[in-house]
Amino acid sequence: MAMIETERLHIRRVSPEDWRDIQAIWVGVTETIYAQYDRPNDTDEASVRKRINGWASFSESDAHMFFAVCLKNRVIGYVVFHQKGNGYEIGYCFHPDFHGKGYARESISALIDEMRANGCTRLYAGTALKNLPSVKLLLSLGFRQTGTESVSFYRDANGDKICFDGGMFKLQLL
Repeated sequence: MAMIETERLHIRRVSPEDWRDIQAIWVGVTETIYAQYDRPNDTDEASVRKRINGWASFSESDAHMFFAVCLKNRVIGYVVFHQKGNGYEIGYCFHPDFHGKGYARESISALIDEMRANGCTRLYAGTALKNLPSVKLLLSLGFRQTGTESVSFYRDANGDKICFDGGMFKLQLL
């Protein structure tokens, strides 16, 4: 998939040089109330570089696609697609400084159009039901909730899982 241009953004495959901006995204997200609903990311330089190099190694893959969402020359977010059955599971994360400005909707909408044009028939997504901005984003993009699941990424002081209700969403493209 070639670079995609929208009104305000350009979207391209993640490259190894994106590690600093993605590190800033992960650090910023840990300071939000939504961090409790996502798998934590190691944010030290070595860990981030290793992970982003791994993402960049899939630059020619259709099974795992990692996209950098850029405003001017800064990566402000990313969108990932992982092949799942006859469709793809989508995930996304944006720096908190860029929340609520429509960048996620603009970029994901453009990527959905591209996926549809390339023959993708369905997309899946999951998000915490208490993460209302993410739920609203998915619904605004045409996803429909198909179920719920109990999700846990953290444990309490006693070692017991801290669970939350996750929504399972699906978008039929064709």
